[in-house]
Amino acid sequence: MKLRILYMLLAVIWLLLSCDQAKLSVAREQYLRGEYYAASETYRKLYRNISREERAQRGIIAFEMAENYRKLNQSSRALAAYSNAIRYGYPDTIMYFHYARMLHREGNYAGAAEAYRRFLTFRPEDRLALTGLQGVELAVEWSENPTRYVVGRMELFNSNRGEFSPMLSADGGRLYFTSSREEVLGEEKSAITGMKYNDLFRSVKNVHGEWQRPERISSGVNTGYDEGTPSFSPDGEWMYYTFSDINPNRGTTAKIYLSRWVNGRWSEGRPLEIVKDDSLSVFAHPAISPSGRWLYFVSDMPGGHGGKDIWRASVTNNHEILLVENLGPDINTAGDELFPYLRNDITLYFSSDGHPGMGGLDMFVAVDLEWERGKVGRWEGDGLERLVERKTGGQKGQVTGERVDGETWKRGSEVKGRWRVNNLGAPLNSSADDFGITFEPKGEKGFFSSNRNDVRGYDHIYSFVYPEVTAWIEGFVVDPDDEFIPGAVVSVVGSEGSQLRFVTGKEGEYRFKANRDTDYLLMASADGFLNQKQRLSPSSEEKDTLYYVDFEMIPYNKPVILDNIFYDFDSATLRPESKDELGLLIDLLNEHPSVAIELAAHTDRKGSDEYNSDLSLRRAQSVVNYLSAHGINPQRLSAQGFGKTRPVKVSKKMAEQFDFLKEGDLLTEEFIETLTLDQQEIADQINRRTSFEVIDLEFGFH
Repeated sequence: MKLRILYMLLAVIWLLLSCDQAKLSVAREQYLRGEYYAASETYRKLYRNISREERAQRGIIAFEMAENYRKLNQSSRALAAYSNAIRYGYPDTIMYFHYARMLHREGNYAGAAEAYRRFLTFRPEDRLALTGLQGVELAVEWSENPTRYVVGRMELFNSNRGEFSPMLSADGGRLYFTSSREEVLGEEKSAITGMKYNDLFRSVKNVHGEWQRPERISSGVNTGYDEGTPSFSPDGEWMYYTFSDINPNRGTTAKIYLSRWVNGRWSEGRPLEIVKDDSLSVFAHPAISPSGRWLYFVSDMPGGHGGKDIWRASVTNNHEILLVENLGPDINTAGDELFPYLRNDITLYFSSDGHPGMGGLDMFVAVDLEWERGKVGRWEGDGLERLVERKTGGQKGQVTGERVDGETWKRGSEVKGRWRVNNLGAPLNSSADDFGITFEPKGEKGFFSSNRNDVRGYDHIYSFVYPEVTAWIEGFVVDPDDEFIPGAVVSVVGSEGSQLRFVTGKEGEYRFKANRDTDYLLMASADGFLNQKQRLSPSSEEKDTLYYVDFEMIPYNKPVILDNIFYDFDSATLRPESKDELGLLIDLLNEHPSVAIELAAHTDRKGSDEYNSDLSLRRAQSVVNYLSAHGINPQRLSAQGFGKTRPVKVSKKMAEQFDFLKEGDLLTEEFIETLTLDQQEIADQINRRTSFEVIDLEFGFH
């Protein structure tokens, strides 16, 4: 009896263990097929049913569950599961790397740095870990010093499910994207994501340029399975996109399909064979170049650098593949490079988790250095393209050249040392996945997708715009008394060849928008005044700036008072503080070599007429001597001393400066004696002055 009971207990234990093992094998099969959502449900049930005492089993399930959550982009859940795996002593050191990556994705840069360093104690040369550590250090800097891009979530395009890979049409009037929202064609839910399968949706702009609510493309291109990541031929006739069907006997594999715009509808898609007889590799995320000659795509086929790489294929007008090449180690890493986008034939945008980044997938821009340097062009002939030395000539926008012997790009070759790659930084990038960028035809703006701020890991569409950095130049044209000069002409010449002309209004003003990378020469002219010119080089600093360039015009046949001309007491000796003002006069005379001037000095009311006349003449001559000593032809200069015979007539500018004076007052001895002692001192000081007057505009031409 006791033996029978023992056998029964053993049978029950064996049955329970068999059930648990069977469920774990199911979860693993789901994971290997890419059915991550289904696997997550299975793993969660398994973990809940394992007692805490079974530490080894809990560690195994926690680790595998974490790996599964990582594939679902649910970094917070993956982080918790990795923590459990570490706590229960799961022995695989790769766990510490993925744990660091999840901290990285959650924006916990300090924790991620510590975790990367811990993993590097096990594998000091691991490229992805070293890159990750570099990335968290840079991420702090990028977060603290974001670019000027302004990012906003596009609620009009987004749903409570997921949408990603926006792509604008060539004219910018239509936006296509991928979504699993309720309006998709099929009802079945994906075992990969737990959501409905993706379809292609489209939004259009109305006549006012406003985006309309998106609708599913109602044609044969959408099916009950996954369609997404569209790209359009330059003429808009063909759409390349990714298609993934479901096969219960093997893992889901993405392929690139083609659809044609016929009679206002997209036709049913057909597969594009990139590599003949390769049914195992992924071919996804197509991006046709603006020239239409190259199809960029993502694949994990043999010959890459690890993970998924970006490749390109030469495509004929009949959509035949002539050659395939990997973009090389400048672009591709041991991680994943995804979602290529060609803004033009030399500028590639893509996303990667293998370059230093802020976490998850970051967006990068790569520039073809050979094209940038002008060393390499493309020559087309006999169905193949070859590297050529670039030559000038050909029509605008074309490149002509000569073939380089033996430099044929062959199938399976690699582009080496050709790209300069830069992270787009914050706020375009975040600690989450950021990918699938597209630009409007004009301006630095467009859309991209990101799962930032979504705990479920769902992707959504975001807009971005780079606010235009503006530089304005404005100013006034006035006379020496600060009176506006209407009708003055301000001519502007830019170093890039631009020429502008402005006529001042009744308040003597002008204003124009400037380029930050252009030097400007500005010249003002007005009847009765000497021409004036100034130079300005706007700062290259990326901030809105207003520059003021005012012109104080010098009249001829009218005295101009020289401010800040000082002499020793009861003497004609110039004081040192007069030199700055006289330096400006020297510049003016050098700028106008055909001008002759008269220097005049005046005194106050104190002293005899003879004394003041002699003193003022000696003072005027001191100025002439100073100018001559500094290179001005003395024949262009004459001196006059007027003593106290020419009192000042109060100008509007003086009246605004001194409230006891009004415009038109004449500062005679009789008038000054009516003032208070303090006011008399000011009036005497105004009368003590040195001035100059243009008396000849054509010196040397008589």
